[in-house]
Amino acid sequence: QLQASGGGLVQPGGSLTLSCVVPGFTLGYYAIGWFRQAPGKEREGIACIGSSNGSTNYADSGEGRFTISRDNAKNTVYLQMDGLKPEDTAVYYCAAGALLLHQCTRAASDYWGQGTQVTVSS
Repeated sequence: QLQASGGGLVQPGGSLTLSCVVPGFTLGYYAIGWFRQAPGKEREGIACIGSSNGSTNYADSGEGRFTISRDNAKNTVYLQMDGLKPEDTAVYYCAAGALLLHQCTRAASDYWGQGTQVTVSS
């Protein structure tokens, strides 16, 4: 049961940090990824982080402005989002999957959390 939170309304150019609380056993065995889905669009990968050494894999949508990180002590994976744009408006999800670090895609996700809405608007 992954739990995503931290969404909200933010102005263009602003920043937001999303959190995904991951059950302890899941964080040790699975890579964790952040995804988003805008209305009428497919769910796309943003960034994934490995289960052991914290290696990361960024999709094109997450490269440059987004940073994924993890705090094992808190069983939490974060997504720091900077320079937000209106086109970043979407429901953001976190997911766990054994292969996510190598293939940061929806198909490689085994478990999903509920989404959190991010709206970028002035």
